[in-house]
Amino acid sequence: MIRGLAAMQDRSFRWFFIARAITMITGSMSSIALAFAVLEIDNDARSLSYVLAAFTVSNIVFILFGGVVADRMPRALVIQACYVIDILSVGAMATLLFTGTATVPLLMLLSIVTGASTAFVMPAMQGIIPQLTTPEHLQQANAMLSFVRSAVTIGGPIIAGILVTAVGPAWAMVVQVFGWLIAIPVLALVRLPPPAGDGSSSLFHDLRLGWNEFWSRTWLWTIVLAFMVMNAIHVGAWSVAGPYIAKNDDRLGIAGWGWVLAAEGVGVLLMTLVLMWVPLKRPLRLGMIGMAVFAIPLTMLGVHPAVVLLAIAAFIAGTGHELFSTGWNVAMMENVPIDRLSRVSSYDMLGSFVVMPIGTLAYGWLITSADVTTVLVVSGILYAVIALSTLAVPSVWRMGRPLEVQKQLADS
Repeated sequence: MIRGLAAMQDRSFRWFFIARAITMITGSMSSIALAFAVLEIDNDARSLSYVLAAFTVSNIVFILFGGVVADRMPRALVIQACYVIDILSVGAMATLLFTGTATVPLLMLLSIVTGASTAFVMPAMQGIIPQLTTPEHLQQANAMLSFVRSAVTIGGPIIAGILVTAVGPAWAMVVQVFGWLIAIPVLALVRLPPPAGDGSSSLFHDLRLGWNEFWSRTWLWTIVLAFMVMNAIHVGAWSVAGPYIAKNDDRLGIAGWGWVLAAEGVGVLLMTLVLMWVPLKRPLRLGMIGMAVFAIPLTMLGVHPAVVLLAIAAFIAGTGHELFSTGWNVAMMENVPIDRLSRVSSYDMLGSFVVMPIGTLAYGWLITSADVTTVLVVSGILYAVIALSTLAVPSVWRMGRPLEVQKQLADS
């Protein structure tokens, strides 16, 4: 088999990949469908922010519990159960929209349900991949999943926009429900060993064990602390300031901003193809250098937001982002015990995401209260300094691949 697709020779990974690809493709339109559904009911940005915040807060509240459950139970079963919950909650949203009975509070309530469900799916997804393939195929498996994710990130919103415009947001939700309905029986074909634990320990005992695993690895908590700030900068400076500048600066424009985001997605997509074939020998070192590159388009957005130059910079930053994403997943999966991987991943997710809502609010205030160029230049410098400072930690700089993986890669 072609080396870049070698993970597909593992039967369980093949079925998981198919199921995951289906849900990513059909789910890629969910955010747009929900946004327009809310705006159809109440054309007020505050109503939309309430619904989105309900999902995010619910996700953060339940993420640690999701990690414990994913380590205690068969991970494929956890994912299937959450898909059933998603079918019911998103199906209820679609039904409310079809019948004209949807309200913002009802959509908030259902968003809380889907946010909680996602909090159980994410750690299970992270923990299941090493169970599906061999160590030497782990990088290719992660890169293949990233390829699908980045492809639908580019194409999904376009398809969703067409579908929502043509027949309304409820039908986009129906498509998502059908994706889950197909994925559930496909996941039933995945064969996994039973969980290592017997489930006799308490919930808080399992949480404490997960925390001990997390805190005992300096490379892990160092990078999570760095991303706590970096993600707040990214979501605020890029996702809030970017559209603001696009609307008010003719050098960029709304259409130009769309090209910039598309270029970033193409960079991610192409790097996934590279990583299917080229093994990462120093996953964290290269990954954090790749993340630091994002400071370039971030600074350029404030100094000179010309479409072509900014798109080129965003493309390069996209390649760096995927370099980190695959490297980080491989480092986690190769260095954390598989029976505790979901719990450790949940601490990673909690630390990485918890400050993002604050970043959104903070930059919303900064770009209206201070000089936007200064804000973005300082943000770019701070982002690069934080990313590169992690390289001063020996375990980040020196981490390589396990010896047995290096030998298998050399022999392949």
